[in-house]
Amino acid sequence: MIPNSSPTPEFPDELLALVALSLAAGIGPKLQSALLEHFGTARDVLLQPKDVLLTVSGIGPKTATSITDKGLLDEASALLLECHDLKVDVLDQQHGDYPQRLKEICDPPTVLYRKGVLLPQDELAIGIVGSRRCTAYGRRQAERMAAALSRAGFTIVSGLARGIDAAAHRGALKSGGRTLAILASGVKTIYPPEHDELANEISQQGALLSEMPLNQRPLPGLFPQRNRIISGVCLGVIVIEATKNSGALYTARHALEQGREVFALPGPVDSLASAGCHDLIRDGVTLVRNVDDVLSELGPLPVPSTQSSSVTIHSPRELVLNVQETEVLNHVTSQPVGIDEILRSCNMEASRVLATLTILEMRRLIRRLPGNSFVRHD
Repeated sequence: MIPNSSPTPEFPDELLALVALSLAAGIGPKLQSALLEHFGTARDVLLQPKDVLLTVSGIGPKTATSITDKGLLDEASALLLECHDLKVDVLDQQHGDYPQRLKEICDPPTVLYRKGVLLPQDELAIGIVGSRRCTAYGRRQAERMAAALSRAGFTIVSGLARGIDAAAHRGALKSGGRTLAILASGVKTIYPPEHDELANEISQQGALLSEMPLNQRPLPGLFPQRNRIISGVCLGVIVIEATKNSGALYTARHALEQGREVFALPGPVDSLASAGCHDLIRDGVTLVRNVDDVLSELGPLPVPSTQSSSVTIHSPRELVLNVQETEVLNHVTSQPVGIDEILRSCNMEASRVLATLTILEMRRLIRRLPGNSFVRHD
């Protein structure tokens, strides 16, 4: 008897073409975007003769020759098959799981390789970045901030590097929260190698993401390119312990260019390890000491729901409420609401409503006003 075998998967033509285009020699995010804008689709790009490709700014003879190489599609097909075997998803911008905020940046990745799962709640993400050679103070603050933000409902995003990045990921994992690692290498080529186990934990409690093919080695020039993705998927970025020449400052600059919030956590005034953070604060970046500083700066946030529409939450803390707490909170608005009206509106026992109001007040989601009425917390 012939053993059952899984059928060979079929990949959409445009996805295959996008992967093939990304594999062409000399093609980076800017040239991919320029070619797609010029010709419309990746399939159309691959159909162009060499002399037509050379009319696009930035395309030289070597790159044009690589794009017209008929073996490029075979290489892309083999890569997609390997991804399928390794349970690595390949997302283009039309895929429902492609991060919505990432589409908004300049030169977003045309394809993302994902190991793990992305959830709608990951749109509420904060990046934490900093020095690889951090001090004990920086490591402690990164883990503390990541854990607190995770408990408040944020997904923590970082780059899996040594130092602050690893501390941020671990803080999120230990608190039971979600975390995303954005890699400069392929998701099959974990760097640094001693973070292989950490990467596996992240893929179980979030996802590894990269625009690089599976076996791409971590080259120096790919790290600054990767940093735009870290900031791109986030609402804002927190810099913890960055020297004046730290790569984390590139992530902060990308965030500012993308219209994201940038925060810096101060260190000792004479610490060279935090000199870059202090420069950011001097230049007007928001100083943060704890999660409340971050929450107050971000304000009300639109968050995708499981349906096609989105809902607006006034604080990320609302994401971790149970059904009963959410129901009671929904009956409190930005205008004062009397206790009697809340009791009539809620479909539960009065004692449970009163206890839940107390919990919501303790969590600083609502305020009690004179006359026994309640209002949403500012």
